[in-house]
Amino acid sequence: MGDPLERLGSEADVGLESSMKEDLSMDIDPPFRQNSATAEDWRKALHKVVPAVVVLRTTAPRAFDTEAAGASYATGFVVDKRRGIILSNRHVVKPGPVVAEAMFVNREEIPVHPIYRDPVHDFGFFRYDPGAIQFLKYDEIPLAPEAACVGLEIRVVGNDSGEKVSILAGTLARLDRDAPHYKKDGYNDFNTFYMQAASGTKGGSSGSPVIDWQGRAVALNAGSKSSSASAFFLPLERVVRALGFIQNGRDAFGSKWEAVAIPRGTLQVTFLHKGFDETRRLGLCSETEQIVRHASSIDETGMLVVDSVVPGGPAHNHLEPGDVLVRVNGEVITQFLKMETLLDDNVDKNLDLQIERGGTSLEVKLMVQDLHSITPNYFLEVSGAVIHPLSYQQARNFRFNCGLVYVTEPGYMLSRAGVPRHAIIKKFAGEEITVLNELIAVLKNLARGARVPLEYVSYMDRHRSKSVLVTIDRHEWYAPPQIYTRDDSTGLWTATTVILSGAPPLSSNVYCDGKDLACQMDDSVIAGDGLLEPVLQHNDKDWSNDCKRMQTNGENVSEESHSGEEFNTETKRRRVEDDSTEEGIVISDGTVNELRDEPMENPRTLENTVHIDDRGAASVNSSIAEQVIEPTLVMFEVHVPPSCMLDGVHSQHFFGTGVIVYHSQSMGLVAVDKNTVCVSVSDVMISFAAYPMEIPGEVVFLHPVHNYALVAYDPSALGASGASVVRAAELLPEPALRRGDSVYLVGLSRSLQATSRKSTVTNPGAALNIGSADSPRYRATNMEVIELDTDFGNTFSGVLTDERGRVQALWGSFSTQKKNRLKRSRSVVVNPKVLESDTCPTRLKYGCNSSEDHQFIRGIPIYAISQVLDKIIHGAKGPHLLINGTKRPMPLVRILEAELYPTLLSKARSFGLSDDWVQALAKKDPIKRQVLRVKGCLAGSKADPILEQGDMLLAIKKEPITCFRDIEYACQELDKSGDNEEKLHMTIFRQNREIELFVGTDIRDGNGTTRMVNWCGCIVQDPHPAVRALGFLPEEGHGVYVARWCHGSPVHRYGLYALQWIVEINGKLTPDLETFVNVTKELEHGEFVRVRTVHLNGKPRVMTLKQDLHYWPTWDLKFDPDTATWRRRTIKALDCAAA
Repeated sequence: MGDPLERLGSEADVGLESSMKEDLSMDIDPPFRQNSATAEDWRKALHKVVPAVVVLRTTAPRAFDTEAAGASYATGFVVDKRRGIILSNRHVVKPGPVVAEAMFVNREEIPVHPIYRDPVHDFGFFRYDPGAIQFLKYDEIPLAPEAACVGLEIRVVGNDSGEKVSILAGTLARLDRDAPHYKKDGYNDFNTFYMQAASGTKGGSSGSPVIDWQGRAVALNAGSKSSSASAFFLPLERVVRALGFIQNGRDAFGSKWEAVAIPRGTLQVTFLHKGFDETRRLGLCSETEQIVRHASSIDETGMLVVDSVVPGGPAHNHLEPGDVLVRVNGEVITQFLKMETLLDDNVDKNLDLQIERGGTSLEVKLMVQDLHSITPNYFLEVSGAVIHPLSYQQARNFRFNCGLVYVTEPGYMLSRAGVPRHAIIKKFAGEEITVLNELIAVLKNLARGARVPLEYVSYMDRHRSKSVLVTIDRHEWYAPPQIYTRDDSTGLWTATTVILSGAPPLSSNVYCDGKDLACQMDDSVIAGDGLLEPVLQHNDKDWSNDCKRMQTNGENVSEESHSGEEFNTETKRRRVEDDSTEEGIVISDGTVNELRDEPMENPRTLENTVHIDDRGAASVNSSIAEQVIEPTLVMFEVHVPPSCMLDGVHSQHFFGTGVIVYHSQSMGLVAVDKNTVCVSVSDVMISFAAYPMEIPGEVVFLHPVHNYALVAYDPSALGASGASVVRAAELLPEPALRRGDSVYLVGLSRSLQATSRKSTVTNPGAALNIGSADSPRYRATNMEVIELDTDFGNTFSGVLTDERGRVQALWGSFSTQKKNRLKRSRSVVVNPKVLESDTCPTRLKYGCNSSEDHQFIRGIPIYAISQVLDKIIHGAKGPHLLINGTKRPMPLVRILEAELYPTLLSKARSFGLSDDWVQALAKKDPIKRQVLRVKGCLAGSKADPILEQGDMLLAIKKEPITCFRDIEYACQELDKSGDNEEKLHMTIFRQNREIELFVGTDIRDGNGTTRMVNWCGCIVQDPHPAVRALGFLPEEGHGVYVARWCHGSPVHRYGLYALQWIVEINGKLTPDLETFVNVTKELEHGEFVRVRTVHLNGKPRVMTLKQDLHYWPTWDLKFDPDTATWRRRTIKALDCAAA
C-alpha cells in the first residue's frame, strides 16, 4: 500500500484515489539557471497562452480497462491550430469510449474526438474542427521539452478546481522524480521520469500546459499530492514524437481523419532509476560502474534497474527484479528516454541486453513486442458487464498474462453470482477460457435462464480459483450481448450484436460439461452447512453524500446467520410429511380438507429422498408447530437488476423467509413480505426447507397497501419427489389473535434449518407509523401489526402459528429510515450494515443523504393474504396473468388512497369531537378507544380533492369505524354490491363540524410498476404510490418521474438527477410515459434538448442536455402478462427507426 494522497489531477467529480508509497529521496539536480523574466514578460506570455487553453468536459459511457464510467472536467490546450489537435492526459482522453466537448475562454463549445491515447504514458490527443471556432483569435502553444530545467519559473494554466481559468505559479524543483503511483488496480505511468514543482494543482487541472515566460509548454500537468503542494508534470519528449506522427498522417490522408499508426515497443518490463549507491548494494561491479559513469553525462546519478516483469511477456524468465541494465545493443543506457527510443524504433526486432545480476554479467536477446498489440481496443458488453482482454496496464498491476479475459465491470449477471471487479475468467460452463472469443462462443450456446458454473481468479487471491453459479438473464433486462470496437478514424466505439436475443428457450437447469444437471454446486462454493454462500463485494470507489450508489443489503446475511445460531439452541432435524389430497392439492384458505398420510413405497422415490428422511426425522425437542410448518417454509434470494430499479427500491439484493400458501400440481404460491420482494421487476430464487433444491419464482401479486407479496413457482421443477414433500401451510385467519394469546414463531436460518420459539402476543393491533424515506419507496401504511413479548431481532422472519402449526400471521420485515444525528464525512458509508454494489452505474442523487436504512420485524395478520389467495384460486374479476403456462385472472383491490393514523378519543375530545361520537366509538372498540384521522391523501387519487389533512373519520353508512380493517371491509362491500358504486358514504369531523361526504375509492392491481423508459441514461416511470403519497404532483400534467440515473450518461453529464419529474421536453408537456415516448422519439442524435423539471420539493428548473443515441439509445422495458416476461424494446437509436 502506498501514500493515498497522490492522485491524478483531473476530475473533481470522479475523484480517482491513489495508493502508493512516494520516494522522497534527495537527488542532485542540474545547475540552477537564472530566470530573468519580468512581470511584463509573463503578462505577454499568458495573454498568448490563455486563449489556447480549453476546458474539456468528458463523459465515459462505459467502464474500460483502468477507467470507470463517469462524467468529469479537465484541461487541454491547442498544439496544432491548423489541423485542430488538442493535447491532454491519457486519463482524460480515456482508453475506452469517451464523449467530450471543449470550451474555449470565450465560451465557444465544440465537440472533440479522441485520436490517440498512449498505452503507457499519461498523454493523449483530441481533434476538433478549426473552422467551428468563429469568434476567438488564438494561437497554438509550442512544445519545448528541452527548455525544462531545475529552477525554471513556470505557470500552470488550466481548469483548476472547476474554475474556468486558473493560473498557478511554481518553480521546477526536480526533473527526475519517479512516476507517481496512483492506484494499485488502476492507471499508473512508468518507465519515465516526472517533473515536480510546488504549484498545488487540484482536480480539473489535468492536461494543463506548464509554460515558461516565453509561452512555451515545457511539460504537461498530470497529478498532484494532496498532502502537500507538490504537482507532477509529464516530460514532453515522447509527446512531441507522437504529435509528429499524427501531423504527418493527417497531411497524408488529406481532408479526412484516419487512424495513424504510432510505433510503440515494449519488453513488458518496468524499470526504476536507482542511484549508484543502491546499484552497488544490488551487486553492481565497480568496474561496470566506472564504465557507465565514463559513458554517461557528468550529472548522471544512477542506472535503470528491473522492478517487475509481466508473466508471458518477452522478458519473462529472462529478466528478474533487481537486474541492473548496463547496455542495449552495445550502448550504455541509463535514462528512460534513450531506452524507449530504442524500443519504439525496433518493434518486432531483437535487442541485445547486457545486465548484471548480483555481480554477474549476463547477455540476453529479447524480441521487442508491439505495445499496441497488448492494448485492448474492443470489449464485450453482456448484462451490464464489460469484459475485455487484460491490458498491459492491468497485467503489470496484477501480474497476470496480457490478453486474459478480464472483468472491468461485473454488471448484473456476474455480480449476482458474486464475480467481483478485476476478476480473470478461467472457465465458463465447463469450458476453458483463455481469450474473449472463447467466452463469446460459450455464451452463444446458452439458453435464457440457464445456470452454469464459472471459475475465476482475483488478483487479491491469485493462487486460488473460485467457482460460482451464473444465471443467464431470463428476462430482457439488458440489450443482447454486443462487441464494441474502437474506430480511431471517427473517435467512436461501434457496436456489433454477437448473440441474437430471440431464440433459446428458458431453462432452470445447471449446465456443466455439456450435460443438464440438478441445481447443485461444486464443493468449492458450498458452505459448511450445505448452503450456497453468496459472494458479496465492496465498491472500491469513494462516494459523496449527495450520490447514493446501488446498495446490496448484504449485512442481512450475517445478521440472519447470527440470528439462526441464537435460536438454534438445540440440534433440530428435518421432518418430512407427505400430506396430500386425492389430487395432491392443499388449499390454504382457512379450511383444510381431510388429509391422509400415504407413505412412499416406490423404491426410486425412497432412494431419491434418503437424505431428506435422514435429516427429517422428528426431534423430540422440536415443537409440533415447527414439525408441521417446516415443509411449508422457503428462503428467498432476490436480485433487482440495476438497469431497472423502479419504485425507489433501496437495495439490489434481498433475503427473507416465506411460507407456501398454495401447492398443487400446476402452481405453487408463496407469501413473503415486501421488504424481501419489493418490486416485480426482479429475479427471485426460492430454496425449500423440505427439499434441497433452488428454483426460480415469479412475482404475481404485490399488495398495494399491505406488506406482502405472492410469488409463484412451478411444482414440476421440483420433480416428483420434491413436489410430494413440499406442501402448503394451513391458514387460520379467524379468530383474530388477541392480547395474551400464545403463538409459535417459526422461521428459517440461512442454512435452511427451522427454528422456533414460543411467545405471547402483547399487542395484536399496533398501528404503524413509518415516515417517508429520503428517496420515496414503499412503506407500510394503514396497517395494524402484531407485537410479541420477546425481541427476536430485526432480521429473523417467518410465521406465527398456533400449537397445531396453523399460520395466524406472517412474521415479516418492514423497511424504514432513521435520521442521522451526527454529520458524517464524505468518506463514511451512510449505512455500515448495507454493502455497496459495484454492478451497475445507476444512482440516486439528492441534496443530503441524512438517513440510515433500517428494518424491523412485526406480525402481518393472515386474513389479508387469505382473502387475495382465495380470489386467485377460485377466479376473480381482473386482468389475466400467465402463471406456469396457464392464464389466470388476478384480483383487483379497491382501496381508499389516503394515509390514516389513529388518535385517542381523549385527544379527539380536545379537538371538539362530541360526547355522543366519543361514546359511540368507544362502544365499537372499548380496548383501543381511538378514532382515525387523515394524515394525507395520495396525489391524484379520488379521495384527494375531498378529504383534508386532520379530518376525523367517524362512520361509513352511519356505522362507526375505528380501525383500518373497517375501511377495508367497507371497500370490499362496494365490490360485492355490484352496482358500480365507487364512493364511500362517510361521516367525518372537520373544524368542529360533522360533515357527510361521498369519498371516491380507487381500484389497484397487484402488478406494481410494469413499464419504464430509459432516456439519455435516466430511468423514467410514472409516479409510483410512494411518490404520490407525498401529496404533491406537478401542475403541468403531473409529468413522468426520474427514478435513477446512470454514470457516464448524458443526464450525468448535464445534471438531470433522480427524485424529480420531467414535465416538458422542448416546450411539449409530458404528462405520462406514452406521451413522453412520443415526444422523445422525435429528438435526433446530438440534439440539444430543453428539459423542464420539478423537484420533489416543488422547485421548478429548466436545463439543457445533449442526446447521445450512439451509446445511450432510448428504450423501454414492459411486462407482458401474456408471456409473463419483461420485454425490452428499442424506441430510438442511432441508425434505428422508432419501434
